[in-house]
Amino acid sequence: MQIVIIGSGNVAYHLAKAFVLNNIPLAQIFGRNEKELQKISDELKIPYSTEKLEDADLYIICVSDNSVENVSKIITKKDCLVAHTSGSLSKEVLVGEYRKSSFYPLQTFSRSKELDYSNIPFFIETENQEDQNLLFEIASKISKNVMKSTHEKRKYIHLTAVFACNFVNHLFSRAKEISDSQEIPFDYFLPLIDETVQKIHEIEPKSAQTGPAVRNDIRVLELHEQLLKDESLEIYKTMNHSIQKMYEL
Repeated sequence: MQIVIIGSGNVAYHLAKAFVLNNIPLAQIFGRNEKELQKISDELKIPYSTEKLEDADLYIICVSDNSVENVSKIITKKDCLVAHTSGSLSKEVLVGEYRKSSFYPLQTFSRSKELDYSNIPFFIETENQEDQNLLFEIASKISKNVMKSTHEKRKYIHLTAVFACNFVNHLFSRAKEISDSQEIPFDYFLPLIDETVQKIHEIEPKSAQTGPAVRNDIRVLELHEQLLKDESLEIYKTMNHSIQKMYEL
């Protein structure tokens, strides 16, 4: 089984590393950014190229959603399986006469952050049972959480991830702006953040909600609004309105 990863960004790096750590051979990592490919190759001891795409049985495309279609066109082999790692795109976005699939790891990837790959859920979609079995076998060597998924369901998985990860991280960034403006070390808020995240391992998020909006504490809400301006004020109002609506306050 010859496997090639296409891409040189965070997803490509971590997926390649997960393969190597779990003794899944990679024939090549291919892409345009030679500097990043060289770093991955040096660390993981995988051959790389920016020019010649190796012959493979499975190609995994790890590039931005906007680039998946164009990148898929460079694969001209017909008797192979091609998978993208997007949470939002259909497998039909892949352009070629090969078999099409998706191999979606549900995680946020940063190059400098170590990950426990065994806890990352993988969602698989293929055109036939044989290819599904193959991708399940590969993913199961990496993770203990592997599921079959249609494109329709995967769109909702990705949407949920945006709310649970991207939006939450943006709120952390806004919170740090406020703490920085008052010269309060943001590190002081990390135990609160850690407890908030840990709590939903044991309690439903809706049951875990605290704060002035769920208490309908108008005095505190108005006080906070006086301290904010521009985008942060709009975010504050929108979030509080959503909380109040959820709890019918």
